[in-house]
Amino acid sequence: MLAKTPPMGWNSWNTFGNNIHEDMIKETADAMVEHGMLKAGYQYLVIDDCWSLRERDKNGMLVADPEKFPHGMKAVADYVHSKGLKFGMYSCCGVKTCAGYPGSWGHEFDDAAYFASIGVDFLKYDNCYHPSMQSHLSYNRMSLALKSTGRDILYSACNWGNAQVETWARSAGVDMYRSTGDIFDSFESIRKLSESQKDKLGYSAAGCFNDIDMLVVGMKGKGNVGSERGFQGCTDAQYRYHFALWCMMMSPLMIGCDVRNMSPEVHALLTSKNLIAINQDGDTRPPMFIADNAGSREALLLFRHLSDGKFAFGFFNNYDTDKTFMIPYYEIGLDPLCGWGFDVTDAFTDEHIGICREYVSAKVPAGDCKVFTGKLVKVK
Repeated sequence: MLAKTPPMGWNSWNTFGNNIHEDMIKETADAMVEHGMLKAGYQYLVIDDCWSLRERDKNGMLVADPEKFPHGMKAVADYVHSKGLKFGMYSCCGVKTCAGYPGSWGHEFDDAAYFASIGVDFLKYDNCYHPSMQSHLSYNRMSLALKSTGRDILYSACNWGNAQVETWARSAGVDMYRSTGDIFDSFESIRKLSESQKDKLGYSAAGCFNDIDMLVVGMKGKGNVGSERGFQGCTDAQYRYHFALWCMMMSPLMIGCDVRNMSPEVHALLTSKNLIAINQDGDTRPPMFIADNAGSREALLLFRHLSDGKFAFGFFNNYDTDKTFMIPYYEIGLDPLCGWGFDVTDAFTDEHIGICREYVSAKVPAGDCKVFTGKLVKVK
């Protein structure tokens, strides 16, 4: 099984879009190791769209753009592997990629063989310009092609949540699947994507994970999904909300910012041991959604079973003002008078909060979050 827990890595698209080249990829690989991102669990370095020439060669094969990658993709893959990282690339189930480069439709087995020959460990497979074949069949076709190579290649199906992908991705041999449209560097985008997940997370588990799209943490309005698309970025609090929610929802964690130039705050957030531990918990159980005590949809309250007798509570404030939220024990099926409570700790600060009787609550600033971990304990 290639995806026992949600995959973690970095992808070029959010920051760089079309502006990718060999030196930048090598510098990113260096930074992922030097800044401790690999040690924290981010093992995949993925080159997204725009890496090839606009046309295939006379034999119908994909060709790396020699101006962007003068030494070819195998040399890049070898460099990434030399750093202890795994190497990922991009293609599309249509006749063209989303940026208009050659897609893999009708070339699935040749392209899979090419990816395997240069040492690809991860394939992001997009959904543009595809013929009328049903989505689950076109994605299954590439799955078969990847399996035919004999190489372990993690398969990321990026079909934007269409065709009820959550219901068939696992049976099509997919390791992670996009269940949303594209993310942008704005709090509204983060909110909309997360709120769309309530009926989808139950399909996500070891072997095949629900992908809520790449992270925009630390982008600050820069890059391909920021100011270039008219978005000005998020506050530090909103980035905390974003990262913690992706961790609670067990989404793959694919960094989208420029890891060569992270602020200390962004680095600390992306390498948070406690939040990553929640995301990577081996039981791979999705969270329960709890109605907030105000009866509004302006908050996301989550409760999640973890391994080793642990649990996680998440409070995500969508209001424009600070709010206090509560998860009463009856909302998770526990009689508040049964003599049991939770001994909780703040996942961000490691502060021991203590034993909570009858409910767990948190005062949460506007557009921010609180996450606690805890264990059941007998209370007097």
